[in-house]
Amino acid sequence: MQLAYSSNAYMRFSVEETIARIAALGYAGLELLADVPHAWPAGLLPERKDSIRRALDEHGLKIANINAFMMNAVADPRQPYWHPSWIEPCPHYRAIRREHTLRALELAAELGAPSIQTEPGGPLAEDQSYRQAMDLFYDELMPCVAAAERLEVSLLIEPEPGLLIELFEQYLELAERVDSPWLGLNFDIGHAFCMEQEPAEWVPRMAGQTRHYHLEDIDATREHAHRIPGRGAIDLRRVLREIERSRYQGFVTVELYPYLDDPNQAGREALDYVSRLLGSE
Repeated sequence: MQLAYSSNAYMRFSVEETIARIAALGYAGLELLADVPHAWPAGLLPERKDSIRRALDEHGLKIANINAFMMNAVADPRQPYWHPSWIEPCPHYRAIRREHTLRALELAAELGAPSIQTEPGGPLAEDQSYRQAMDLFYDELMPCVAAAERLEVSLLIEPEPGLLIELFEQYLELAERVDSPWLGLNFDIGHAFCMEQEPAEWVPRMAGQTRHYHLEDIDATREHAHRIPGRGAIDLRRVLREIERSRYQGFVTVELYPYLDDPNQAGREALDYVSRLLGSE
């Protein structure tokens, strides 16, 4: 496995500066935020894409994944990461999420990224049943699955506490219904821990679906708040051992978006800690 750092920790910096900083820390890759201020697809001109390519080449970084989950550019007052969701009651608002995902897939193909990840359906609306929401999610998602197949870019679902798909079993229900090799799982280690699905136990179970990992720590309370690896309660040594045993060859991306005040220090501490765990295997 290789280690990457998500650019969503650097939302106070340009994408070029972010690439330089992540490379200087010693990471092999970065997860590119398909959002402001880095790579919002709807407003990304060709010269900006060229600038991203040049910065990646100059600093020797690979794109681990494109984060199409966060949508700060829309500035929804309810929650700027989850909304617009796939299951909004208004079809026109749902379309914003769908079209953003289609653009992110195109961006991934242009930049040579292997995958994008998206939110797992959004929170249920008032009077919306789980089954109604899953049917709506499926209908909205399928045009993006078709685009992923055409572009040969993996479209990854990231289960998240509080949203439609929280559990791996729910993801598997959707994956069976979609039935496409280009739909996969973004396995967020912290999210699994929050939902009391012990990550080390689920890594081997989900290995056939997992295309990318997010790594952060979580406190013993299991509250969904990303912590620097080593500062929480997850047995990350055991988790990483299971990832290695699964023969996973892709990136594990450290995701520390709450550390906007000093993303360099957070990323350095995370890399040092995870590298020591990997070196002790």
